[in-house]
Amino acid sequence: PALPQAVRALVLVPSAELGRQVGHTLRQLSAFCARWLRVVDLCTHNDPAAQRPVLMEQPDVVVGTPGRVLAHLGGHSLSVRHSLELLVLDEADLLLSFGFGDDIKALLCHLPKIYQTLLVSATFNPELEALQELVLHNPVLVLPPEPRLPGHSQLQQFQVRCGTEEDKFLVLVALLQLRLLRGRALLFVGNLARAFRLKLFLEQFGIPACTLNSELPAASRCHVIAQFNRGLYDFIVCTDEEGPAEPPLRQARKGGTLGAKDPEYGVARGIDFQNVSAVINFDVPPTVESYIHRVGRTARGDNPGTALTLALPEEHEGLTRIEDTLAGENGQSMLQPYKFCMEEIESLRYRCRDAMRSVTKQAVKEARLREIRDELLNSEKLKAYFEDNPRDLNVLRHDKPLHPAIVKPHLRNVPDYL
Repeated sequence: PALPQAVRALVLVPSAELGRQVGHTLRQLSAFCARWLRVVDLCTHNDPAAQRPVLMEQPDVVVGTPGRVLAHLGGHSLSVRHSLELLVLDEADLLLSFGFGDDIKALLCHLPKIYQTLLVSATFNPELEALQELVLHNPVLVLPPEPRLPGHSQLQQFQVRCGTEEDKFLVLVALLQLRLLRGRALLFVGNLARAFRLKLFLEQFGIPACTLNSELPAASRCHVIAQFNRGLYDFIVCTDEEGPAEPPLRQARKGGTLGAKDPEYGVARGIDFQNVSAVINFDVPPTVESYIHRVGRTARGDNPGTALTLALPEEHEGLTRIEDTLAGENGQSMLQPYKFCMEEIESLRYRCRDAMRSVTKQAVKEARLREIRDELLNSEKLKAYFEDNPRDLNVLRHDKPLHPAIVKPHLRNVPDYL
């Protein structure tokens, strides 16, 4: 029977990037019934006024962040009280960690008494359980098995057992400087200070890289990933949420503690890293699940990919545990030795050592402070404060690093004799 046109499904997502992915996927799924099923993504336009005419046509499915959806409900350009049949909370744990908890609670007042809810989350914590009790009634819990990695034909997995920390940096710089590894790559390390050290080390050789910084807000991290996806950077240095905790960074001048570490910043779940050719585990992952999660960022769809893990002697036990868990049916390791001769890259060692000496602990601290300072200067929320306190703005702008990493231009070129 013919039903009046109305919004029947509402999908809440934590970020505009994920909203665009969901909207695109829904349109692909409904490609052969697009005349009868209309999807609107509220994350495609920054101006809410431009979305009102589209919402007035009562699309069947609306995708958006809780804040954007609540704004339209409050402005009466969107109404779901008498029509909604399905509510989806995608990446529900991120919805809470991104600060949408209050918006979700306010949004529930605009919904009908009876509707179906799907809550999708990678983790469950007490805060999420409270939200679950609020939106779900007698829920059915579905726990799908951890996805397996693609086979040898699509994903090549290698390992290099390094004798020293210096060997790790030497192998990495040889792979990148000699173009043995091509395409864009994710580099995973154990903690944030190490991520900055690796980023500054690569910059010594003229290799631009960016980091996912847990001390910055979610929007800034999404911006970094968008830059990587657009090709502004070929390498992004990440940690994952299962990495070892580290002490908070202390301000050198004031002795205060900088922003708390966001536990969900690591590999930005719900954000799609596009066209990743390789994943390099510069530090061995702490668990098998973490290894699968990291390496699963490459060889997606039908695309080929490469995973390379560098291991020190003290990391061999963890690497062996990963090998044993992922072994094939005949017991053969999926992580094959990456065959090249260390003696052939010895000529690069003195350059590697020189670059490592330039990236001091103080230079790493200065780099982290600089990112936070730039975030403060670009913050929309602090504009009014800086207008009232121009002296603070002036001090922040002229706060120069005391011990920056000194970049030596000659390191970016590899002469023929090397």
